[in-house]
Amino acid sequence: MDQIDFSTYHKKVLEKIETHKNVIYNPPRRKMIQDAVDYKECVVSKYGTLATWTAVESTGRSPKDTYCVKRIPSQVHIDWNSPNNLPISEELFDSLFEDAVQHIGVCRRMYINDRVIGADPKYSLPVKLITNKALPSLFADNMFRPVPNDISASCFAEKPFYLIAMPFFKLDSQKYEWKLRKLADGSTSDLVVAMDFDRRIGLVIGTAYLGSIKKLMFTVMNYYLPFENVLPLHCSANEGPDGKSALILGLSGTGKTTLSADPTRALLGDDEHGWSEDGIANFEYGCYAKMININPKKEPDICDAVLHQDDYLNHGAIIENAMIYPNGEFDFDDERFTPNSRASYPLSFLKNIKECSTSGHPTTILFLTADAYGVIPPVSKLDRSQAMLWFLMGYTSKLAGTERGVVEPSATFSRFFGQPFMPGLPSVYTKMLGDKMDQFNTNVYLINTGWSGGKYGVGKRIDLNLTRQMVNAALNGSLEKVEYTYDELFHLNIPKSCPGVPSEILNPVNTWKDPEEFHKTALELAQKFSKSFDDSYGKSNIAPEIKKNCPGK
Repeated sequence: MDQIDFSTYHKKVLEKIETHKNVIYNPPRRKMIQDAVDYKECVVSKYGTLATWTAVESTGRSPKDTYCVKRIPSQVHIDWNSPNNLPISEELFDSLFEDAVQHIGVCRRMYINDRVIGADPKYSLPVKLITNKALPSLFADNMFRPVPNDISASCFAEKPFYLIAMPFFKLDSQKYEWKLRKLADGSTSDLVVAMDFDRRIGLVIGTAYLGSIKKLMFTVMNYYLPFENVLPLHCSANEGPDGKSALILGLSGTGKTTLSADPTRALLGDDEHGWSEDGIANFEYGCYAKMININPKKEPDICDAVLHQDDYLNHGAIIENAMIYPNGEFDFDDERFTPNSRASYPLSFLKNIKECSTSGHPTTILFLTADAYGVIPPVSKLDRSQAMLWFLMGYTSKLAGTERGVVEPSATFSRFFGQPFMPGLPSVYTKMLGDKMDQFNTNVYLINTGWSGGKYGVGKRIDLNLTRQMVNAALNGSLEKVEYTYDELFHLNIPKSCPGVPSEILNPVNTWKDPEEFHKTALELAQKFSKSFDDSYGKSNIAPEIKKNCPGK
């Protein structure tokens, strides 16, 4: 990838910082916690966990306010056909950048955190977080890794990324009228999340949602890494006692977090990894878990990590937008603030982790889908082109009642099981997956954690214990030794048997009372696949052998 001189822009930031009267460089963890409490950025719960709340417009990411700068040379490497890659001009970004830099000069205090993204020292990305609040600084301490002693070994050692986060600085709406998003009331949005891949600068302005910081940096990594022959993946990863690793990809609601938490396997990380010539490595230093309706019986590790009792200065887990009572107790079933309540905590708060967060090449990859139509097999084995197709489609279902107006199961497609954070060309990520599968002899399985015996409202969700049996069979190699049958409609290889699982449920048609209704529903979903493929990739350079494996084709 060609480079431009980004140092001029970094120098502007550093010059402003150097003249500031109150800069806290790489503050100790207890300092950040105490400042966050003292300056009323949060309150202390009964557990020692910090609780905070954001404005209504900041309870989650704001994809319509998130932009990539369209400039040479990066613009040819970005998929501008994706609705998630909104372009912004160089001139407009420069104006936003200057506003942010000027605001640095007038803030009462500045926190500077030097961290890296990525556990593999060969491609750890140095990031300098500049923020005027203690809580984002603590969040970075939870989520981003300390700078390693051997940072000079990284391909990014001389190419750091600067991230300016001003959560409560509101842009001048009049200044940016017609230039940024127009709101329903006719006014102009006063918040922005923007990244310039060439100048290596990111801006988070006007939003206090901490996830915006995390996701901006991971989007940046997902853009840079393919140029280094590293495949970025939105996935969890764990390692068995035999040293063999596995990757688990899936959208929200598919069970990624639940199935990753295996007491027999050590967790590397739960959200983002890179797959290089040396193996896999986690991006993060912490976790950012969704807390709504969390169940201590199903998610004991997360609950223990967030709610273990400790002095608040030794704790530092952050919970956003969850109900808390005057006694300091949380109610995670109350979604009055938002269903997107979140907890940030270091990986070290979990019991069964691999501290180095790296492993060898994955022997197994699991794609998770929660099919509410009840027609996808509970487990299927995917060959190279099938895996590339399902990776490209990233299918799961929205359920009736989860969103206003959704009365029937709704097919949802998010490429690579994380479309908003994968800015590059889809053909690049897809080919890299296929090549690495071939190179390292990796098996890929599709696991349906959704419905069986009928669609949502008629059938039942597949029993979690049975799903775990299928996952175990995929991980331990049992599914490599069984016979398969081929599904002509969905182009899937369905096992005839699986240890610990009744054979009759493996082919979903067997679980429906009315086979004719099954075939009708299956054809309906296959047609949705075909249309989504044509709409998204009809003009893209997607290989024919991938296209032919699309359901409905």
